[in-house]
Amino acid sequence: MSLLEVHVGLSFIGIASGLVALYGLLTGRLYRGWTALFLAATILTNATGFPLAPFGFDPPRAIATLSLVLLALAVIALYVFRLGGAWRWIYVVTATAALYFNVFVAFFQAFLKIPAVHALAPTQSEPPFLVTQLVVLLIFVALGFLALRKFHPA
Repeated sequence: MSLLEVHVGLSFIGIASGLVALYGLLTGRLYRGWTALFLAATILTNATGFPLAPFGFDPPRAIATLSLVLLALAVIALYVFRLGGAWRWIYVVTATAALYFNVFVAFFQAFLKIPAVHALAPTQSEPPFLVTQLVVLLIFVALGFLALRKFHPA
């Protein structure tokens, strides 16, 4: 199994477990197992992306770096400060943003690698790509806002 296959597999695990963890936040619950899996898989997804070609600091690595900073804050908020005080909203915002970045990259890759989707936006500057990414962003902003309102652990 290649590093690329591991990276992609971790990404899918991170997205799936992140959606379950986000659902927990939206229903006022912390699914600890799903959350730990999401955080670990997403951290590993970002880390395993750095040694993949092409090399150099490019937009995917910038997103991965930002995501790792967000994930570090999420881990600190959850495991060090146990979501006390402002750390609750810091966790919700950073975890949701990290999940969004993972989904953003998944859609970006879909437009690059899936022939039928690639044909709609071969340079990722065409309206289908831009509209898709805008809709995904708006969905995550709305879900993050709702999670902030609903998630209040004891």
